[in-house]
Amino acid sequence: MKNFKLLVASLLLIVSCKTETKKDNKTLAAELLTKAKGIHERVMTVDTHNDINVNNFTTEKNYTQDLGNQVNLPKMIAGGLDVSWFIVYTGQGDLTDEGFDKAYKNAISKFTAIHKLTEEIAPDKIELALTSADARRIYASGKKVAMIGVENGYPIGKDIKRVKEFYDLGARYMSLSHNGHSQLCDSNTGEKDDKWLYGGVSPLGEEVIKEMNKWGIMIDVSHPAKSSMKDIIRLSKAPIIASHSSARALCNHSRNLDDEQLEWIKENGGVVQTVAFNAYVNTEKNDAYNKEATAFIEEIAKEQGVNIISRADARKLDEKAQEAYYEQYMKIRKLAKEKMAENSDKFDPVNVSDFVDHIDYMVNKIGIDHVGISSDFDGGGGVEGWNDASETFNVTLELVKRGYTEAEIAKLWGGNLLRVLDKVQEVAQKIQNGEEV
Repeated sequence: MKNFKLLVASLLLIVSCKTETKKDNKTLAAELLTKAKGIHERVMTVDTHNDINVNNFTTEKNYTQDLGNQVNLPKMIAGGLDVSWFIVYTGQGDLTDEGFDKAYKNAISKFTAIHKLTEEIAPDKIELALTSADARRIYASGKKVAMIGVENGYPIGKDIKRVKEFYDLGARYMSLSHNGHSQLCDSNTGEKDDKWLYGGVSPLGEEVIKEMNKWGIMIDVSHPAKSSMKDIIRLSKAPIIASHSSARALCNHSRNLDDEQLEWIKENGGVVQTVAFNAYVNTEKNDAYNKEATAFIEEIAKEQGVNIISRADARKLDEKAQEAYYEQYMKIRKLAKEKMAENSDKFDPVNVSDFVDHIDYMVNKIGIDHVGISSDFDGGGGVEGWNDASETFNVTLELVKRGYTEAEIAKLWGGNLLRVLDKVQEVAQKIQNGEEV
C-alpha cells in the first residue's frame, strides 16, 4: 500500500510539474509579447525600400486609403511602421538620349507623386523628411514620415546637374544601377552572362559619386556589381548603404552581399538594410513554395482572364504596363496565398524567422552598428509574417524572442541608417565649405 501511495504521489508530482511548465511557457510567451509591444511602440521603425505606383497618388485614389497594396497609411498605422522610404524607381532602358529622356520623365513623375501626398493629399498625416532630425521631429508629432530614395541613376542621363536637382526634390539615397548596366556602373545582373561594360564604375559614374558626396545623397550599392561596389567605396568620401540586400552566405543570390562585401561595409562605416524579399532570403525554400503556389495562381488567373508571364518578360513591358501587370499579379498571388492558408500545414513559405536569420548572421559578422531592415514592399518584397506594413510588429517580436535589447532593436529599425545619413550630410557640408574630407 505504501508503495502504491508513493507511486500515486510521484505521478501527481509529474503531472503537476508538467502543468506548471506549460503555465510557465504560456506566461513567458505573454511576457515576451508585452515586452515586444512596448519596444515597438517606443522605437521609431524605418523601412528603407517601398516602391510606388503614381496611379495611387491621385485625389481620388491615394495612400489615405487601404488600396490593397503593401504600404499605405492605414497599413502603416496598423503595423506601427513609422518611416517609409518611397522609391523613385526607373527600369533600365537603352543608353540613348531618348532612353535618358524617358527615364527622367518617369523619375520626375514619382517625385511629384510623393510631394503631392505629403503636401496636398495628406499633409496632416504624413510629412517629407530631408534629415534625421526631420524624421525624429515628424515622428514625435504623431505623423508618419516619408523619405525618398532613387533606385537606378539611369534618369540622371549625362547631365550631372540632375544630381543636385534630385537632391532638391528630396532624394537622400540613390543607386547607380538597377537590373542591367547603366551609364554610371555595371549591375549585379552581369554575373548571369559575365558581360560587363566598365568593369565597375564608369568615368561618368565617378563624377556622379562626387556630386552625391557634395550634396549629401547616400550611395546605395544594392544593385551595382561587386566590382562597382569596390569602386564606389574607393571613390566615395562618405559611408555607403545597401538599401535592400541580405547575406549571400545564407542565400546565394547576386542581389545579396558576400562576406567580403559585408566587411567592406563595416570598414566603410556604412549599413546593410536586410531585405525581406523571399527569393533573397531563401531561394530554395521560396522556389519549392512557388512551385506549389503556381497551380493556385494559374487557376485564379484563368478564372479572371489574366495571362501570367515570367519576371523577365514583365521587365520588357513599358513602365505603365509593367506597373499594371504587377498590381494585377499581386492581387492574384494574394488570393492564391489565402487559398493555401486554408491548408497551411502542407506548405512552407519563407517567413519572418528566415528573414531574421539574415539579421543575426550579419550582426554576428559585422556588428550591430552596420545592419538595418527593409522590405522592398510593392516591388516584390514580403515574407510570411511580414507581407505588408500592417504586419511590421512581427519583425520586432522575432527580434525580442532572439534576445535583442531595445537599444539594439532601435539601431536595427533605423538608428544605424539615420546615423549614416547624418555622416553623409556632414561630409557634404565640409565639401561645400571647401574643407578637407
